[in-house]
Amino acid sequence: MKYIYAFILTIICFNAGAAIKLFVIADGHERMRLDTDTLVRKQSISLGITGGSDASFFGRTSPKRYRYYTFDAIYNAKSGFFGYGTLWKVSGSYPTIDEVDLGGGYVYHVTKKLSGTASYTHFFFNRDAQIIKSLSNNDFDMKNTYDFKLFKGSLATDYLFGQANDFFVTPAISRYYETKFGIFDDKDYLSFSPSISMILGTQNFVEGYTVDQRASPDPALGFGQDTDNGQTAHANREFNVLNYSFRLPIAYNRPHYTIEMNTRYSIPVNVEGQLKNHREVFFNLTFYYLFF
Repeated sequence: MKYIYAFILTIICFNAGAAIKLFVIADGHERMRLDTDTLVRKQSISLGITGGSDASFFGRTSPKRYRYYTFDAIYNAKSGFFGYGTLWKVSGSYPTIDEVDLGGGYVYHVTKKLSGTASYTHFFFNRDAQIIKSLSNNDFDMKNTYDFKLFKGSLATDYLFGQANDFFVTPAISRYYETKFGIFDDKDYLSFSPSISMILGTQNFVEGYTVDQRASPDPALGFGQDTDNGQTAHANREFNVLNYSFRLPIAYNRPHYTIEMNTRYSIPVNVEGQLKNHREVFFNLTFYYLFF
């Protein structure tokens, strides 16, 4: 409970501004997601490459650290519809491509201050992939963002279904800063967008992952010989707080491309089963280019 109190207190004290970005890294599956702050709609294509220190899924990681690389592509239409795809490669895992994500959705603006996205994503997993992943291959996602001037608040909901069903809610607040001067010329600038978030939800996918991977020949996974009992399975079905995160993305921006370094401090809570998750610092480095 002390983390919940700290989170609420931080929301009250936190100041935030308007972030103008093409897409950001989502708290859940850490894929690139459209930003809903830009009211001007343009037809564009965004291509990005990301390298990360460890793969996570809705606040959970596997016992072994897996560095990963992704290639992302997003097509934005003037109408507000968009489509996207992501290729995942995890360092140290067996398959050439661990995962492919394909999805699409719509950007909507209720008022100048309230905007959001609604999307659907299908995950294609390689059977030999070693990273933690959901038994659910489908994700319906909706995220709403409101500009309070002093800060921006957002609420994302995800419903995943397939062999296992899970539901997640991710509230977050953020602030955006950018330099008023150029770094090398008058066409570039630095931006900072610190944020805090929490993930609430069920974690049925964790039980399925530990059952599948406990028999793995890789001793580095660190699973014990015991199996999850009925009490653990019941706990995984309960809707609980799963994770608290603090982010500090720092980006170098030019008219057509951005290089962003993102540091995230993650505090997992209510960890059930064999994962033994602990506090961890994640590092991501992303380059993305915009064609319009």
